[in-house]
Amino acid sequence: MSEPTVTKPVKPSYDPVISADFPFESRFIDVFGSKMHFIDEGEGDTILFLHGNPTSSYLWRNIIPYLKPQGRVIAVDLIGLGKSDKPDIDYRFKDHSRYLEKFIELMGLKNITLVIHDWGSVLGLHYASRHENNVKGVAFMEAFVPPNVPFSSYESMGRIAPVFKKMRDPDVGPEMIMDCNVFIEGILPGSIMRELTEVEHDYYRAPFPDPKSRKPVYVFPNEIPIAREPEGTAKIIEDYSKWMLKTDMPFLHVYTSPGSFNPPSVAEWLAFHVKNMETSFVGGGLHYIQEDQPEAIGRAIADWRRRLYDKL
Repeated sequence: MSEPTVTKPVKPSYDPVISADFPFESRFIDVFGSKMHFIDEGEGDTILFLHGNPTSSYLWRNIIPYLKPQGRVIAVDLIGLGKSDKPDIDYRFKDHSRYLEKFIELMGLKNITLVIHDWGSVLGLHYASRHENNVKGVAFMEAFVPPNVPFSSYESMGRIAPVFKKMRDPDVGPEMIMDCNVFIEGILPGSIMRELTEVEHDYYRAPFPDPKSRKPVYVFPNEIPIAREPEGTAKIIEDYSKWMLKTDMPFLHVYTSPGSFNPPSVAEWLAFHVKNMETSFVGGGLHYIQEDQPEAIGRAIADWRRRLYDKL
């Protein structure tokens, strides 16, 4: 695996328009007795945005306007994150998948174009591989995809290995993530090239005001398969990775440099090995690339989707 840099790249020579506003109506739906928050904009076939850890639908706020003219844009907060409820569950991958798939069923979502990131990529690709008839295409970024994930060892993770070792330590991890809130205060802003404004940072802080509320954030790093642990998510990622190599599903991989989980070397591998794979380089970025390159990401997905629908 290419090792991500520990310092931020040089700031681009232009400043894309990035707004802290979230100008969408909040909606809620009851799923297994808990409220899941989502936004629902536009009309037509579904464009479903899935975020990861520790973010929410807020991550997509500056990308949604580029896709809204093309269909019904839905961005959901995973259970336990964003404005969704925090029921007393384990927050393992199987829990998130169960809630998300029930959400899709209750909402009656059809002909879905998935736009996915981080753990949202695992949820989205797992769903697409088992519901091909309901998914028209998948656009992904900083995703858990081959050839890097599942990780064969901590060493294969490069420079991010030490922090993951600490987060997965049963004594150190809870203190880091739940007590010190390291994901929100350190990892999130440290994985964005520009500086988050206080308004933006506070929006990400809001769902996690105390240690108890951060349980979902703590569980996610422990679900990343490293040396086949845990076995469950290792198999899920291996299964959809095999599916990606044989399916006719259209894909778009949006990537940056240096990137984190998906450096340019991963984009090259995917372009060579996956059928119907388009790639779009959108500039400098680390992991939460939506906060650095929203305009480029939005335009890339909109252009890809236009070509996709021209073919269908």
